[in-house]
Order: sequence, then structure tokens, then C-alpha cells
Amino acid sequence: MPAEQALTFYTANTPNGQKVSIYLHEAALPHQQVTLDLGRGDQHQPDYLAINPNGKIPAIVDHANGITVFESGAILSYLSARHGHLHPAQPAAQWQVQQWLHFQIGGIGPMLGQLWWFLHASPSRNDAAIERYAKEARRLCGVVEQRLASSAYLALDHYSIADIAAFPWLRTHAELQLDLSPYPRLWRWLDQIEARPAVQQALAASMPAGA
Repeated sequence: MPAEQALTFYTANTPNGQKVSIYLHEAALPHQQVTLDLGRGDQHQPDYLAINPNGKIPAIVDHANGITVFESGAILSYLSARHGHLHPAQPAAQWQVQQWLHFQIGGIGPMLGQLWWFLHASPSRNDAAIERYAKEARRLCGVVEQRLASSAYLALDHYSIADIAAFPWLRTHAELQLDLSPYPRLWRWLDQIEARPAVQQALAASMPAGA
């Protein structure tokens, strides 16, 4: 494979796919993007299951090093450590980034993902589930709002992979019927990140062809 395509990136237009796309564009890493049709079940085909046995996106293959990585948080950590972009030099800062990255992985993603499911995909309406996940989503927004009162960005006073991880999920607030007016710092943070050229490029690259 040519050096300019030393990475293959398997993705779809979801927050978890967008995370990795944002990093690849921020770091200007040449890559080949393979967009899977999740509705068609591409993620369950044997050739993809050989890359990610869990049958989810995203995943990357680093051909130069013979390494395959799946799970979006693991991919962000791998790429930042491997290439040095948005990777703090000091261990204390590295762990600060990791804890806020895992805050997204363990909290924001699962709770907002469940809220989306019960609002838009569940075959029957479940008001108790919607209220449960909406309440937890609002609580998590409050945690972010409080954090941004003392830090310019989520983990550090500068942009990091923790911001990249949380941004694609929290930007879906309208789709999730979440009112962000009580969280003005979160609003500003979303606007700051969305204005970044690499973020705009990544979101555009994540869109299905013809969309």
C-alpha cells in the first residue's frame, strides 16, 4: 500500500465514526476511508468481523505497523500516541485527557445513544426510558458545563482528544430534544470546536455520498 494510504479507516456517519475522522483531519494523516452501510449490514460481514469481531464501527488498520485497532476511544489514544498530535508531553496531562476521554466513553456515549434509540428507533414509545436517559443526559451536560467553568476545554486548557470524543455526541442535542440554554459554556465550546476547519472537513467526509 502506498505510504500516503498507510491507514485504512472503516467508518459510518455516526458520532463514533466522526470522532476518528476529526482526529485524522486534525492531524492531517493520509488515509483511505471505507464507509460501511450499517443498514445493509456491512459491519456483520466476515471480512469486517476479521477486523472488528464486535461488528461495530469505527476501526483502523495501520498497515505500516501491522496493527488493527477498534473502539473509537482506543483509536484516538493509539493515533495520538503514535503520531504525537494532540498528545500531551507530561504524564499528568496525559491522564487528565484519558479520564475525560473515558467520561465520554462510559457516560456521554451510552446515555445519549440510548436516548436516541428510544426517541427515534424503538418500535414503541417508552416514556419512562426517555425520561431516564434525558435526565442523565442533562446531568452529563451539567458536568461538562461545570468543568468548562475552570478549564478552557474538557480535559486541559487546550484542545485534546477528549474534546474530539465528546463533541460529535453533544452536538446532537437538537436531535435528542435536549435544551442547552442552561449550559452557556457548553454552547460556546460546541461553537468553538465546530468552527475548526479540520472538524468541518471531517464532518463533511463522514456524510454519505450524495447527501
